[in-house]
Amino acid sequence: MARDLMPIVKRSRREGVALHPKAHKVMAKRKALPGERAGARRGKMTQYAQQLREKQKVKRMYGLLEKQFRRLVKEAERKEGVSGELLLQYLERRLDNAVYRLHLAPSRTAARQLVTHGHIMLNGRRVDIPSIRLKAGDEIAIRPKSAKNTYFQSLEIEESPDLSWLSLNKSKMTAKVTSVPNRDESEPDINEQLIIEFYSR
Repeated sequence: MARDLMPIVKRSRREGVALHPKAHKVMAKRKALPGERAGARRGKMTQYAQQLREKQKVKRMYGLLEKQFRRLVKEAERKEGVSGELLLQYLERRLDNAVYRLHLAPSRTAARQLVTHGHIMLNGRRVDIPSIRLKAGDEIAIRPKSAKNTYFQSLEIEESPDLSWLSLNKSKMTAKVTSVPNRDESEPDINEQLIIEFYSR
């Protein structure tokens, strides 16, 4: 399986977004882009460069490779509705993203690993495909055998997700998908229109 092997902190610095909790500290100290001198002047970005950077940022934010991402964009363009909002909705409805949103993992990368290793159940069945798209009525749970694992034993969910589409039951450690996510519930600093324009060239 293909993977992006660039260090997560380097990717975060390149996109200007902390893709992992450990990236916050490094990004606070090092403001320059990777390979750029501190204080160097940056030229004005072209329209193409803005579209490319936005596409790369969202791809890396959700942990997708180019082929997967392009397929999602094309699917969103075929459907009736606003293509950019549909794209973000598809990304939010991924199983690994839902696990991250439920605070069961510190990052989407960690959430992807939990799903891939079979620690998560969907509608009572063990699954290991992070890209499964959730729909209203689906139930997410931690596999009973995995719940005895030290990771889940030490996991303290301080707050339930502030999302209208996910309902968490802390005592049973299960969650239900109640609806589809709104645009306001995806990452705030995304300009999805630039991504649609990039693929419409």
